[in-house]
Amino acid sequence: MGRPTAASIRIDTPTRVLDAAEGAFALVGVGGAKLADIAQAAGIRRPSLLYHYSTKEGLYCAVVTRGFEALGEVLSDAMAIDAGFDDRLRLVLSTFVDFLEQRPHLARIVCRQIVDGSGPGKEILLNEVAPLLDRVVRFIERDGAHRLRPNIEVRAVTMQICSTVLLRAASGELRAPLWGNVDDDWSRVQALLFPDAKGKSASPKQVKTS
Repeated sequence: MGRPTAASIRIDTPTRVLDAAEGAFALVGVGGAKLADIAQAAGIRRPSLLYHYSTKEGLYCAVVTRGFEALGEVLSDAMAIDAGFDDRLRLVLSTFVDFLEQRPHLARIVCRQIVDGSGPGKEILLNEVAPLLDRVVRFIERDGAHRLRPNIEVRAVTMQICSTVLLRAASGELRAPLWGNVDDDWSRVQALLFPDAKGKSASPKQVKTS
């Protein structure tokens, strides 16, 4: 890992540590990451890192928790805007996609954790991710009841879309060979959830959020 830039030094130390750790855990996992390397990437010494986070497992938990708390906030904002259901759902989708596109390291960490199924992140996924998924599913079932296909399994469809977005964001150089250059997530959501799949709603950029 290289040393931080001068601009990054202006960021507070705990944030620099979390950012550096997120990159390390995404690259080599919890077992392969070294606190000394994380400290160097954050521009501090290992004892200083241990002052903020006393164990690697605690640092890992802080990284994942921070990510999903931030995701929960932006998704809640998207679900709460003053607009019709289709527009809100489309904004929730685009917000989720944009968030993971900007945080590919977090996407890779989650993919690793799902495959591993154990370790320090298991409880975080159960405590942070599952409730967030519950909120999105309730939103779709409650506010979109008039639009959904009869007897649709909303949770299964939601996981199908989320899994695609998550894996795509985590795929790095394999993204273009595997997914191509066009990602029409909204059309897939419409095809899976709505019986008409016409998609007449405005784009997220046209939705008023105030």
